Amino acid sequence: MNDQALQWDGTVYPEMIRELPEIEIAVAGIRGWLLQGGEKQVVFFDIQPVGIIPPHSHCAQWGIMLQGEMSLTIGDETKLYRKGDSYHIPEGVVHSANFLSRVNVIDVFDAPDRYGIK
Repeated sequence: MNDQALQWDGTVYPEMIRELPEIEIAVAGIRGWLLQGGEKQVVFFDIQPVGIIPPHSHCAQWGIMLQGEMSLTIGDETKLYRKGDSYHIPEGVVHSANFLSRVNVIDVFDAPDRYGIK
């Protein structure tokens, strides 16, 4: 088994999710599988402890943590999120994240084109 296969071994997502198209994302250590709707996108993320994702904004986003820990700053408020926690980021609100461990999260984006397919 190669190093990249070992890196993604043990994801919480079953084969039916991993068979979805992967998203195009420029950050090493982040992988996502896309479920596309007419006006929305759902991404099943598997994120290695990549550290900080800098402040940015985009369409509205809602997510739920399946495993791991991340520190998420939405506007001026920073909270630690763990398994079972959910969050909502309104459209245009600046946010950033710090991935403290391997994180599996499901995010719903209020736009049909937030991510392209790899």
